Amino acid sequence: MKKDALQFLTQLVNTPSPFGHEVRGQRIWLERVRPMADETWSDAYGNTVAVINKGGSPRIMLAAHADEIALAVNYIDEHGFIYVRKLGGVDATVSKAQRVIVHTSKGPVTGVIGNVAPHLSKLDNHDRKPQIHDLFVDIGVGSRKEAQALVNIGNPITIDRDFQMLRNDLAVARAFDNRVGTFAVAEALRLLHRERKKLKAEVCVVSNVMEEGGCLGARQIAYELKPDVAIVTDVTHATDYPTVNKAIHGDVRMGLGPSLTHGGPNHPVVVERLERIASKLKIPVQHEAVSSTSGTDTDVIFWTRGGIPSALISVPNRYMHSPVEMIHLKDLEKVPQLMAGFALSAKPSDSYKVSI
Repeated sequence: MKKDALQFLTQLVNTPSPFGHEVRGQRIWLERVRPMADETWSDAYGNTVAVINKGGSPRIMLAAHADEIALAVNYIDEHGFIYVRKLGGVDATVSKAQRVIVHTSKGPVTGVIGNVAPHLSKLDNHDRKPQIHDLFVDIGVGSRKEAQALVNIGNPITIDRDFQMLRNDLAVARAFDNRVGTFAVAEALRLLHRERKKLKAEVCVVSNVMEEGGCLGARQIAYELKPDVAIVTDVTHATDYPTVNKAIHGDVRMGLGPSLTHGGPNHPVVVERLERIASKLKIPVQHEAVSSTSGTDTDVIFWTRGGIPSALISVPNRYMHSPVEMIHLKDLEKVPQLMAGFALSAKPSDSYKVSI
């Protein structure tokens, strides 16, 4: 990955963007895409759009969600310990003993999620899977009054873990889900800007909010944009590590390219076109199946306004919804290439209807 792109990815991942509190991350994204777009705008809740070749046809939506899973201040006890509520699919087991940041209007407040030593847990018969209501944050104070001078109920909390390269193009971070997606759609815009003389379609590149709590922002912005076709990008579960049952979860491996999803909301005509473009551009792709839903924004975009033909391109991700999510940068680089290839292949006469 080129140095400039890697710096942008690192900045995106390291900028906290909790569910419902995505403003700082959206500003970083908007700063990146604004010079390449004909126009940019955001709506009431912070869904952010960059448009290129406005007035072209068909109208294509390239979308990814900006938010990350997080916690929120829910209750402060008399000793100043903070109990939390989930913002998205947080796993309490991997949240214990983590350094955290409470994001307040006055600035960040550092703390740790407490963890009872195994010696005491064993004696107290607490050797069980923790629940979210068991977690407490210690910010180093001694009373509720002292804590309330620093934090408020509802303040979001993120794990204090930043982007890090490992080796062999593998990288680890707390929030690849789904900052890799917003990175990819921004990079797709960069590729389209470079080839804009060939572009017939209007392309709306979207960084949408509040996916982790129910795909909420995607519903809002898809209704507003009313695209003819939508391509969503998100992470998917890599299954190439110990204890994962491939017979149940499929065979998706890091380093073999992005994954195309079949079934559910994924429109067969759109998926087939993505397969053809991937073959033409020599982009390796993997495949996975879903029964009805994908667990991504695709699930809500496809039924908006009576049905928007949609498809999902995913980046394989090990250890999803943990502080140590892992991706292969070569897989990520292929996603904007495939998205841009799809947009550049589109013509005003294209139809995405199934043939009956």
